[in-house]
Amino acid sequence: MTEEENPQAVPIGAVLEASKAMLQKQLYAIFTTPVNGLGPVFANMQEHLDFQVGLEAEGLLFAAGPMWTDDGERWEGEGLVIVRAASRQAAIEIAERDPMHKAGARTFRVRPWLINEGTVTVRLDYSSQTFSIT
Repeated sequence: MTEEENPQAVPIGAVLEASKAMLQKQLYAIFTTPVNGLGPVFANMQEHLDFQVGLEAEGLLFAAGPMWTDDGERWEGEGLVIVRAASRQAAIEIAERDPMHKAGARTFRVRPWLINEGTVTVRLDYSSQTFSIT
């Protein structure tokens, strides 16, 4: 949709200028949706999870996981994968390598996502050798 089609749209430059003191970390969100029910999704689940762990080992995976239904009670096969990539095209190429997508069990959409605000807290307790992330 162009600016003419959506007069509420703000040019990226204006957003970057307004948030110039913030993190401005560019990542890419891969929204993944089942194509033909959950059977094909489950049939490709192990290969998909292995692929995700591989992305994590490569340093490309920021976060990933299932998306529940709006009421938080069920899973209909949707997922969200956030990757570090040089461009949207590079993120698309990562998504295309996913066995879930290669098998046609899910389709995907990639959107650029800019992180500006938020926190991550990591607590490491030496005595018990435990940690927590909040």
